[in-house]
Amino acid sequence: MAAQKLYAGAKLREMRARLALTQKVFADKLGVSLPYLNQMENNHRPVSAGVVLALAQEFGLDVTELTVGESERLVSDMREALADPVFAKAAPPLADLRLAASNAPALARAFLDLHRAYRQSHERLASLDEALGRDDASLRPSAWEEVRDFFHYCDNYIDAVDRAAEHFVTHAGARRDVMAAATAALEKRGITVHVTDDADMRRYDPATKRLVLSARNAGPTQRFQLLHQVALLTQNELIEATLDLARFATPEAREIAKIGLANYFAGAALLPYRIFQEAALETRHDLERLADIFGASIEQVAHRLSTLQRPGAKGIPFFFVRVDQAGTITKRHSATRLQFARFGGACPLWNVHRAFETPGHFQRQLAETPDGVRYLCLSRDVSKSGGAFLAPVRRFAIGLGCEVQHASALVYADGLDLKGRFEPIGISCRICERRECHQRSVPPLERRLKVDPDKRGLLPYQIAD
Repeated sequence: MAAQKLYAGAKLREMRARLALTQKVFADKLGVSLPYLNQMENNHRPVSAGVVLALAQEFGLDVTELTVGESERLVSDMREALADPVFAKAAPPLADLRLAASNAPALARAFLDLHRAYRQSHERLASLDEALGRDDASLRPSAWEEVRDFFHYCDNYIDAVDRAAEHFVTHAGARRDVMAAATAALEKRGITVHVTDDADMRRYDPATKRLVLSARNAGPTQRFQLLHQVALLTQNELIEATLDLARFATPEAREIAKIGLANYFAGAALLPYRIFQEAALETRHDLERLADIFGASIEQVAHRLSTLQRPGAKGIPFFFVRVDQAGTITKRHSATRLQFARFGGACPLWNVHRAFETPGHFQRQLAETPDGVRYLCLSRDVSKSGGAFLAPVRRFAIGLGCEVQHASALVYADGLDLKGRFEPIGISCRICERRECHQRSVPPLERRLKVDPDKRGLLPYQIAD
């Protein structure tokens, strides 16, 4: 089979701009002519093997950065947006979307922002009485969606925060006792830490410099909340600088993102990058063993595996998702080609939904998406007790997976026939191309339908070619 050509014009332009190099100087360093570089930057020519080698040698570029990243996410997000009925007569072909994502990513992001504003205007019109009663009913992305997209397009990896967390752990010698190191860091600032029978997970009083953690929570949650407070109090400058660069549209989005960055620091300190990556490889990504080694929860371990995207030291590209019992996605990230729907739930054929049926056990699935890519999928319930008889229990399921080519590095692939049958799954029914799906909830918006009142199959309609 012929090797797939690599087009990465936007990445080359972005790299050259970051290095503040002219095209002439950049071309010289890559050992190519100026016209050849210009053609590669405009995706008129693929990036040659010689250029890839020069990028690695001259600039230390991780080659995987050229092949997986924002382009796939943009294509997936645009496909979902264009499945909106408003585009029914003007939806461009997939090849055009790939060109837009590769050649004009800023334009693609602007289109997504515009479509999001359109959706929100529709939602406001659906509840007109509420919209008319507000002074700030202007069109703008919700703060939550804005922050979600920020982490999504950062590959869920924030380098400066990740390295700061790793430095905190290694400098404090806290690999085995991160709780003691975090407590000591706070005590240096005159802050006392107390564990009491409190309903709130974490409560800090700046006036008394008293931090209270709830004894009702399991050890991993207590450690995470302690490290979250360490981030807010010891890494504030770094977090604020990161927020300045992000340029969020609203104060609310900035505040939510600050919590997200503090959470990121906590997870990265609990599971420091290089130490955790080495242990993951050693244990063949056994989530239970890793949770035991680092005193973390299975969800924390799974989420951290999906963030191991440090340039020059990337781990296996995983996707990670968390869903509630209604199938709504509450956390999502993918370093793989599989991208989750921005709105709504996940495919009902995916094994993450079965996790609720077998609490405390892992579900394994070999799955294939409509684009022909095959995955090893893992799921498990992660119900969270409130720590008291009358306290509410929060029930979720997590999904973790990678492309099947990496399956041998996972203990969960043992005993599976990786050359056997793969279950068909999709992304969202609205954009799924499968015609004979017995779980389809709505018709695909990119296809015409045929309705025969005298014939009924699995669905009350047929999907036209």
